[in-house]
Amino acid sequence: MSDLITVQGVVLSAMPVGEYDKRILLLTRERGKISAFAKGARRQNSPFMAAANPFVFGSFTLYEGRSSYNLNQVSVTHHFVELAGEQPGIYYGYYFLELADYFGQEGTDEKEMMNLLYLSVRALLNPKIDDRLVRCIFELRTMAEQGLMPEVFSCGSCGRRAGEMKELFFSQSLHGIVCRECVDQRTAPDAIRISGAAVYAMEFIVSQPMNKLYTFTVNEQVLKELEHCIHTYVERNTDRKFKSLQVLEVMK
Repeated sequence: MSDLITVQGVVLSAMPVGEYDKRILLLTRERGKISAFAKGARRQNSPFMAAANPFVFGSFTLYEGRSSYNLNQVSVTHHFVELAGEQPGIYYGYYFLELADYFGQEGTDEKEMMNLLYLSVRALLNPKIDDRLVRCIFELRTMAEQGLMPEVFSCGSCGRRAGEMKELFFSQSLHGIVCRECVDQRTAPDAIRISGAAVYAMEFIVSQPMNKLYTFTVNEQVLKELEHCIHTYVERNTDRKFKSLQVLEVMK
């Protein structure tokens, strides 16, 4: 057996392999996105039976095989089994894992994305926060963490500060907010009006420490604005159809 390594991570997905094994996909702080085989994880007496599942956070001890890592030991810190009973919360959670998988890469430090996943899954279990708002926050902060943040502090065309604008608009083509003058000049023909409250919420999401993200709520009108702008922005900046989103659409 090769030398053992220990990583802090979260299980993004798990699939059966053979009769008793599983292949798990991990997002780790130390090595980015990696896959590992959990031998015997589907046996009733396996120490990996509960650990080799999505939403499990913990410390994973691995050894490197010929083509993949192999799971040697797991110390679970959080497993979020209660999320399974939340409808539609569980599907929002799966979507968050899918989006983290989409952006995850091997060999990168994924500490911030792991923290974001943990806090976002916890938020799904908080009855005081609308799951729709949790999705908006997770999506926008993910784009910020990946260097794909839309411009929310100044006009994407002329650079005028948001606080100086009497009217605010959001343009997908210019990747953020634009002022009335640039809209009138047809610099941003796809721009739609957006309220100051919605822009302030987006500024808060991209700039605050992680532990502050889920400390606010918005009214229904602002939430609809956030959904329209952020969901469309993520869709245009990714090239994958996420299965969990398709389930959520059916549930609507």
